[in-house]
Amino acid sequence: MTAAPRMQLVLSENWTMTGGRADLPALVRWAREAEDAGFDSVMVSEHIVLGPDAGANGVMGNPRDYALPGNQDPYTPWPGSLLLLGAIAAVTERLRLAASAVIAPLRHPLLLARELGTLDLLSEGRLTVLPNVSWSRDEYDALGVPFARRGRLLDEHLEIWAALWGPSPVTYLGEHYRFEDVYFEPKAYRADGPRLCFGGAGMHDAMVRRIVRYGHAFNPLGRPTSEEMRVLGDAMKAAGRDIAELEMIGGTRAVFPDDTSCADLGQALESLPEQLELGFTTFCVKPSQFIDDPEGVGGFCRDVMRRVAALTGG
Repeated sequence: MTAAPRMQLVLSENWTMTGGRADLPALVRWAREAEDAGFDSVMVSEHIVLGPDAGANGVMGNPRDYALPGNQDPYTPWPGSLLLLGAIAAVTERLRLAASAVIAPLRHPLLLARELGTLDLLSEGRLTVLPNVSWSRDEYDALGVPFARRGRLLDEHLEIWAALWGPSPVTYLGEHYRFEDVYFEPKAYRADGPRLCFGGAGMHDAMVRRIVRYGHAFNPLGRPTSEEMRVLGDAMKAAGRDIAELEMIGGTRAVFPDDTSCADLGQALESLPEQLELGFTTFCVKPSQFIDDPEGVGGFCRDVMRRVAALTGG
């Protein structure tokens, strides 16, 4: 028997519904409406700054589409994801908070661990973090962080976070970060810290290694092949873990009839039964791909839940 689907509302990149502005109170309201409609979680992604390389591949045709490496206007608003999720935590009770694409190497690991641990405590364990290295060299250059070392920087973040959730004091003597006898209090809500999710394009060795060692969830960019899933499953088994332990996060793919219109929601949801059979249980949907009315998000969420129940027998 497949698990009942869980829906995740993507709160980033909905600027076509807010006149191009970062209307943060509206996003907080939409999160509350999503919880009331039965959604399981909300997702917020981030950039700290953008540079010219944000649109190096040409800006997306339809502004409702997903932001990908090199396809977005540098003026795209990206508010602080963790602050926004803190506001959402304060007005919700059960809604899980997905801090997606947290670009860890752009902060010091002690500072980022403090922010993540505080948000996890504030939400009483509802936080899931997708730490990654992102793609914009301009962003790294603006913050003075070496782009070529971003993978190793992320690995040291993960090692440090795991140590910080344990007993104080903590000493870490790495290649890029070094400190001695640090007392890190309070800890996160869970003894092993916030839930960690990993994902992206392809099934490269570093991602597999991070999932196996730290992961609670997997959120691929696009649909992974059966061979990629076999690689991940074999690596989990070799480490004494079962791939079934991972929350598998799929999504909806909007098909736009042109560059000015919304996509059809029913068409975007059609793949959910197939994804459920493959083991995916949580599905992302971005409201601005399907509606233009900022006052209609609550109704949109209820419509999604009705359609998903009808499609999957839930």
